[in-house]
Amino acid sequence: MSASSKNIIIIGPAHPLRGGLASYNERLAREFQHQGHHVDLYTFSLQYPQFLFPGTTQFSSEPAPIDLSIHILINSINPFNWIKIGTKIKNSNTDLIIVRYWLPFMGPCLGTILRIATRNKKIKVICIADNIIPHEKRFGDNAFTSYFIKPIDGFITMSQKVLSDLHHFSNIKPAKYIPHPLYDNFGEKITQLEARNKIGINTEINVVLFFGFIRKYKGLDLLFEAIQLFEKKNDKKNTKFLIAGEFYEDRKIYDELIKKLGIESSLILRTDFIPDSEVKYYLCAADVVIQPYKNATQSGVTPLAYHFEIPMIVTNVGGLAGLVPDRKVGLIAEPNALSISQKIEEYFELGKAHFIPGLIEEKKKYSWKVMADSILEMSNS
Repeated sequence: MSASSKNIIIIGPAHPLRGGLASYNERLAREFQHQGHHVDLYTFSLQYPQFLFPGTTQFSSEPAPIDLSIHILINSINPFNWIKIGTKIKNSNTDLIIVRYWLPFMGPCLGTILRIATRNKKIKVICIADNIIPHEKRFGDNAFTSYFIKPIDGFITMSQKVLSDLHHFSNIKPAKYIPHPLYDNFGEKITQLEARNKIGINTEINVVLFFGFIRKYKGLDLLFEAIQLFEKKNDKKNTKFLIAGEFYEDRKIYDELIKKLGIESSLILRTDFIPDSEVKYYLCAADVVIQPYKNATQSGVTPLAYHFEIPMIVTNVGGLAGLVPDRKVGLIAEPNALSISQKIEEYFELGKAHFIPGLIEEKKKYSWKVMADSILEMSNS
């Protein structure tokens, strides 16, 4: 390591935990390693008690990355563990902690670890805040977040909405908006034909992709209602809607809505968790990615779509529209079924080729180097 290199700890999900947060933290660690820093990832031995976790499993089926130093240490509900981990970091030669914050439930655990770790007065703490005010509010949210914020030296947010929300808790600590970098760690773009053959989808139809965990705020019910409206004006044999992602709430509600709306024949349901090694097939199989969210901060689906150069239809909520220039890389709908239906129709009138030059140009803005450099700059100041 050179004199300018830092010893960095990233605190947050990583393998064997699965999902977008883990993928992000691992990719960020690689960027810091590429720049010559030493990085350790501190992940959870227990992230959520099972009764709080809505999916089938919290763990990845993928092999552990061999190029990363991942330590499975943190128990989110054991205060004795928090003290132990905080003390371990305090007594280490750590220069910088980067901590993810996405859910107030984590506030007591992470806030305690950071308070103890920074007692040596030499460690800086930068928080990458995915959410400050959660999508689904619970008792204690404000208290937990206020507790977490105190030992933080600076904040990076990935949407203007989260930056604004942060001001409800702190107006004095440095905070900066940096867009979510591209997810370029899921492989390179492949042809639509290859992707569809791999996952068994007709190569002759239009495919609209809804991708990711299915939660209430993501508006899948709005999409289903929009599909019914779309079918009334268009040949439903020609366009299918691929729903790829695991239910994080009661599936029965959606099954009943599908039946009520009579849209079964327009859907392709792949509602198991999509492992990292298969992500590229679903994205590359699509003509367009749709995000019909009812509320949002940012979305990890957007940088995925950028990386694979797939146009997007997003709703005008939170930070979504700010990352998708209208009619350049996608289309902006209002969060209602009629508007979403009209934008799907407009998209196919314009055609995919209309959006590709804009996607190629716009994606240049979203690099991991910009994110890593911004974190280091903030920690040094």
